[in-house]
This record gives sequence, C-alpha cells and structure tokens, in this order.
Amino acid sequence: MDHNLIVKFHQGMCLDAHQIFGAHFTVEDGVEGVRFCVWAPEAFSITVIGEFNGWDTKANPMKRLEEDGSIWVCFIPEVKELAEYKYHIQTKYGRYVDRADPYAFYSELRPGTASKVYHMDGYEWQDSKWMKERTRNFDRPLNIYEAHLGSWKFKEEATEEDDGVFYTYEEMIDEIIPYVKKMGYTHLELMPLAEHPFDGSWGYQVTGYFSATSRYGTPKQLMKFIDACHQEGIGVIMDFVPVHFVQDAHGLYEFDGSHLYDYPDINRRYSEWGTAYFDLGREEVRSFMMSSVDFWLSYYHMDGVRFDAISNIIYWRGNKNIGLNDGAVDFMKRCNFHIHERFDDVMMIAEDSSDFPNVTKSTLDGGLGFDYKWDLGWMNDTLKYMGRDPIYRQYHHNDMTFSMAYFYSERFILPFSHDEVVHGKRTIIDKIWGDFDQKFAQLKSLYVYMFSHPGKKLNFMGNELAEFKEWDEKKSLGWNILSFPTHDAFHHFVADLNDLYLAHPAMYRGDYRFDGFKWLIVDDNLQSLFAFTRKSEDGDTLIAVMNFTSNSHDGLRIPVEKPGWYKEILNTDKDIYAGGNMLNQSLLESEEVPWVNEAHSICINLAPFASTILKLEKEKVIKKKEEVSKKEEPVIEKQEKPKVKQK
Repeated sequence: MDHNLIVKFHQGMCLDAHQIFGAHFTVEDGVEGVRFCVWAPEAFSITVIGEFNGWDTKANPMKRLEEDGSIWVCFIPEVKELAEYKYHIQTKYGRYVDRADPYAFYSELRPGTASKVYHMDGYEWQDSKWMKERTRNFDRPLNIYEAHLGSWKFKEEATEEDDGVFYTYEEMIDEIIPYVKKMGYTHLELMPLAEHPFDGSWGYQVTGYFSATSRYGTPKQLMKFIDACHQEGIGVIMDFVPVHFVQDAHGLYEFDGSHLYDYPDINRRYSEWGTAYFDLGREEVRSFMMSSVDFWLSYYHMDGVRFDAISNIIYWRGNKNIGLNDGAVDFMKRCNFHIHERFDDVMMIAEDSSDFPNVTKSTLDGGLGFDYKWDLGWMNDTLKYMGRDPIYRQYHHNDMTFSMAYFYSERFILPFSHDEVVHGKRTIIDKIWGDFDQKFAQLKSLYVYMFSHPGKKLNFMGNELAEFKEWDEKKSLGWNILSFPTHDAFHHFVADLNDLYLAHPAMYRGDYRFDGFKWLIVDDNLQSLFAFTRKSEDGDTLIAVMNFTSNSHDGLRIPVEKPGWYKEILNTDKDIYAGGNMLNQSLLESEEVPWVNEAHSICINLAPFASTILKLEKEKVIKKKEEVSKKEEPVIEKQEKPKVKQK
C-alpha cells in the first residue's frame, strides 16, 4: 500500500486513488489473488461477499489498515476475473448494508447491482499518432457530435415487453464511427458512460464513477472503440457528472452509515433531481472525483471531459441568491489545475448556465481553469428568435447580435444539445416558426449562422436529420425519415456545411481573437438581415449573410472589408438542398460606394429565409484617390553650374 498516496488522498490532492482502492490483482506470500480496499471511516465492520465465497457474510472479513483506521483491506486468494462482489457493511448503529465498490472497474448488468473484479491492464493501444498530435483545439476545428450510444441505433428495438438490445462498444465501431467521419464531425461526445442503474437518467445519476457501464459491453471493448475513433481521426469527449449521485441502496449514499460523500447538513444535501449533492469541500471526496477524471483519461484515452451542471457547483443549489459554494469552487480550480498539469492536451469543458466570471480563465490568474464553456445564453436567445413570427423579429434583433457583446469574455462552445430536444421541449426544427417548408428554409439559415459565428460547435444526434420526433432514450433515431427528399436534402446540407467548416481556417482559427470577426450588417432590424466576415491570419476570408424574413432580395448590397472578387461557396437555397436555386453563380466583383469614403460592397441575390457564404477569391489593390489624381511633374535634369574662373 502506497503511504504517500494515502496521505494525498486525505489531503484532497490525489489523482490516483483508484490505485489504492477497489479490487486489484496482486500476489501476497507467493499466492495470487485480489486485494480489496475501501474507505469507510464510520463502519463498525466490513466483509467482502461475492461469488467466490458463496456471498458468505463471515468468510472474508476486512481489517482496518494499521496506519490509517479509515481504510479497510482484505486479500482473498484465487479470485477470478469477472467475479461479482460487494461490501457487507455493519454501521456503528448496528445496521447491515450491502454496497457496490465505489472504485469498481466493472459492474453487473442492470438490474443487478454487484461490482465485478476486472483487470484494466493488457489492452494494446494503436493510437500513438493521434495521442502525439492532439491538442486542446483552440486554433483547430472542433465540431462535436453529441450522442447517446444506446439510442443512436438499437440492435433490436425496444417493445412494451422488453428494453430492446443495444449494440456493444465493439459493434458500434462499424456503426457510428464511419457515420461521424462521413458527416465531417471532429469529435464524438458520449453521454455519461459511468455505471448507472436507471436508463431513463441517461447516465446522469451515477453509482460507479470508475466503471464503464456494462450495458454496452466490457471496459476493454470501450477501449477498442475509442482506439478505433482515434485511428479514424475522431476525438472522444466523455460527459462527467461531478455534482450529484443517486440514493439507490447499493450506491454511495450513506455508504458506511454516515454521509460520507454528501453534505452532513441536510439543508445542503439534496438536489432538485432527487439525488444527493457531493460534498466537494471534503478532501477525500475531492480525491475521489479527481481520480475518476484521471482514470478515464489514463485508461480510456479520452480527449476531453465535459462537466455537467457547473452552476450547481458554483452556487448552492445553482441559485446565485443562496450564495457561492466556496469549497466546490476551490475543488474545480484544483481539479482543472492538476488535470492540465498531467494532461496538457486534454479539453476541460464546463456546462454552465450562470454568469459567473472567468470560467475559462487560467487558475493561475484566478479563473476556474476550464478550456471551454457552453454558451447557453447564445442558444436560448437564438432559439427564441427563431420561434418568433418574422413580422415581429425586427423588435428582437438584439437576440441575434447580443452574443458578440460578451463573446470574448470566455472561450465558448455553441451548443444545440440533448437538453433542447427532450420530452416536451420540441426539436430544433420544431421550435422554428412557420410551415414545413418555411421551417426547413430557416433551419438551414440557422445552421449557417451557427457555423459561421465564432466559437466551437456541438450538435446532438438527430439534429442533422431535422427530426420532428423528440429524443427518446428507448427508441432509435428516426433514420427512416431520410427516405423523404426534404430531410435527405437537409442531411446532405449539414454534411456540406461541416466540410466547409473544416476546409476554411477562417471558420475556426480566429474564434477567440478580436480580429477574427467583424459585423458588416448588424442593425438592419427592419429586414432582419445579418452579415459578418470571418478571417484567419493566413488571409482566408469569408462572408456570411443571413436573411430571416420571407422577403427575397435581388441586388442586395453587402459592404465588404476587402475589395476584390468573391465567390459563393454555399447557398441554402440551392436546389440540391430543396431550395429554389436563387443563387450567385458568377464571380462577384466589389464596387466602390460613392457616398462613403474608401468603402466597397458586393451585390448579391438572396431568397426568402436563405443564407449564403462567400469567399474572397482575390483581393483587389486599390490606390488611394489622392494617389490616382496626383499629376506627375516633369523630371528636370539637374545641371551643374558653370565654373567661374578666378582672376
């Protein structure tokens, strides 16, 4: 037992607690077996029960570690891999409870609740090239496809009698990876894979923070899946739940008879989700959570970690009026600092709905230390605007422009996540005003706005299909709707937009630089028109123009920063996207604007609810007017003065 790790564990500074606790194969006195170790300071007695001893509550008693009475250990010889076990705990009040191992690496398939002995070593990774070249993607494209593995596609659909059959991690290699690559996404964000008892929680009510859910197979199958993603150039982000945990009898709640992982204060303990809040001010809980993050990064080669519901960590119950949770805030700073210290190429992402400042600022400069924050304000404002009748959008123009007033305060990701398409919320397309055709026309413009707006991108599975059916974890996505021409056309549009995003550095290199974005049309509320330019330091320059009314424009003047020749590279009204083909097919040459000094514009056509993206093909060198009008003076050769002879 590593004494230094135990000290760090109690100090809240340990990222390797999983090397101490849990079930580990080892050798003692020349005998092979498994060492079980658990932190339970308030327990009166503990025994290990499992398949190997017939679940006998007396066969394998644990002993308190001599140098640390809060830690219990037990060595059991000849225990085989995949053996099921639990801790049979007698509390100091005389009550007996059976708990799953908080540090178990694998678990019994639900509805079973036992832990399983598992050997995490032995998988031979083939992703060295990816791991060597990966970064936090600040100046790279980051286009995330958020997915729930179980309901992306069922192997056998659920019925009223049974829950259906999931694809395994390994089987999903041939299912979802080719699709994500073909569609042009850079990263796959998986909704929580940590073990959880209830499918309907989507993984957000966890019991096993070190245990990849057995719903989809074994830990090594998950390793193989992530390895395959990396070999195809796809990063993997895990969704992590640091805020709360379920109160199920086999889990962390009242683990040793005391409130070991949650708050002793009953007024702080319970969340609005019927779960218990983690006491993130307790040092051992901090070590538990940081070690869990490290575990997923070390053993599974995850490329990023998305922290769920950060506002409920920053403020008590997520309520700013109740006050700041200083202990939890300090935990986040500590976690981000130490994770970045060990993994400087891994993204730490905050899902935060609060206005708490400096979430993505370095901890060394007083920030929380995340790399990115979801821009939920942008998401809410944008979807409210799209839901309005175009007649009234002129009065809410600020909903679409306000984001750039605060955008550079953090490094933002623009999300249309699972939260926006679930029970009763309606899907993205269904939130938009209008009839069927009007919704599709506006949806395409919405995505042009999203992808050309500064910030990294995230979309939940099904958004690319323009599903009207809300997401249901019990059903596959509605893949059959691609047999309808309009849905199929939109699906191709999303793939083309993703490809355009990847192909043009202007779309991502300057996301967080002031010189990477400039409004060209920002206050034309009467026509609900927007235009801005995106550019990168290598000269790549694009212009995005969005029309959010049913009016068409023939000869619309768009101011440009750089005079030259512009080419239309995407138009949402193209016929292959189920549009009317009101395009700008010829090269557009900028013209001077006579009434504005040194200003230039281009003239475009724009269909109702349509958007276009234009690329600067060649910049024109314009001489200043004073240089053009200046008359050339005759050149007079200089003559030497005649020499005067001296008398």
